[in-house]
Amino acid sequence: MAEQIGEGTHEFEPHHGAVGDRLNWLRAGVLGANDGLISTAGIVIGVAAATGETAATLTAGIAGLTAGAVSMALGEYVSVSTQRDTEVALIAKEKAELRQMPDDEFSELEQIYRAKGLSPRPPAGWRRS
Repeated sequence: MAEQIGEGTHEFEPHHGAVGDRLNWLRAGVLGANDGLISTAGIVIGVAAATGETAATLTAGIAGLTAGAVSMALGEYVSVSTQRDTEVALIAKEKAELRQMPDDEFSELEQIYRAKGLSPRPPAGWRRS
């Protein structure tokens, strides 16, 4: 569910990485499919050129396709698991820092937003509701 900020134009504005995550999965899927097709085609063409036997060519194609699919699946699993573990560790670190030194963490947050161009005080006429 998207976070909501205020009313009006920002009512349903998402403030999370879900869109980026979906695009990363799509990119990985397209690249993986392309890699799998090229690798399998290379194996099939190589075996077909070396031997004219249909059974050998078919067997090599199935073996290449299976090996590629398992390799890609395991590689993606390890990649996603590593990213998740890293994010969990970073969140735990930030939570501990918030408990131990909240003022320093607030200053850090202020610096992050100032580096992105946010002014240190609200614009003229702005009021909290």
